[in-house]
Amino acid sequence: MAIHELQNNPQLKGQIQLLDNITYAAADGEPQKMAILLPWATTTAIKTAKRPLIVFVQGSSWRLPRLGRQIPQLVDFARAGYIVATVQHRNALDGHHFPAFLMDVKTAIRYLRANADKYDIDPQRVALWGTSSGANASLLAGLTPDDPRYRTDDYVNESDRVNAVVSCFGPTDVADTFDFTGKKPGSDILQYCLFGLDKQQWQQKKAAMSPVKQVQPGKEYPPFLLLHGDADKTVPYHEMEEMYHALEDNGASVEAYRVHGANHEADFWSPAVYDVIREFLNGIEKPNVK
Repeated sequence: MAIHELQNNPQLKGQIQLLDNITYAAADGEPQKMAILLPWATTTAIKTAKRPLIVFVQGSSWRLPRLGRQIPQLVDFARAGYIVATVQHRNALDGHHFPAFLMDVKTAIRYLRANADKYDIDPQRVALWGTSSGANASLLAGLTPDDPRYRTDDYVNESDRVNAVVSCFGPTDVADTFDFTGKKPGSDILQYCLFGLDKQQWQQKKAAMSPVKQVQPGKEYPPFLLLHGDADKTVPYHEMEEMYHALEDNGASVEAYRVHGANHEADFWSPAVYDVIREFLNGIEKPNVK
């Protein structure tokens, strides 16, 4: 029987590793974690080119995100040439009101820029991708670059500006979202945790947490990709259309996809959805980030 031969892989091409349990900040004394998918070669003596970064925020109803939930799918983006960091943020149910989760996501972006050389990241090509509440955070971060209201004292010399945002079934009008889900168990508890005990302040805080209400004329925004299932029973589909029109009417670059028959999360995902996201991210140019 003949012995077949294969060539070795000295550049470790296509080999991906997972760096988990990385602490990027310690807001309120609580360590905030991330996990990073990157080429094996990055942590060896092999020199690799700088790669674009995807910062992924998993939906969690603004609770503590599970870092590993989407990693099996995100590996494909790492193999396609991206560094992929999936990040946690503070848990609203632990008493961390808005904007704690948004501040954490922005801090994670600055951490990754500060450590760009360590992880072979191109700091000029940073995309933010979120699902559900993570999409809400991603939209808000994209619309409020380097906003001092949402800035911590971590990595102060770095920018939290991004050059692309992908939102999958994200709440864009928070008051509308809670009205839609108001009869579900835990809705009132979550609102108290996010907006505080004084209900007279809720309307103002919900508006500040609603991406559709943050779009302003004359501002420069990154390109946005919005995807939403038209059978979503958690975040109503019309919120995506309203966000699309708000961005388009104010001159922002935006693409939107309606996923026919899809509910929230599970049956939303398909190879076609991932292809659309990959094509969008591949077309993003470098921003002017200082």
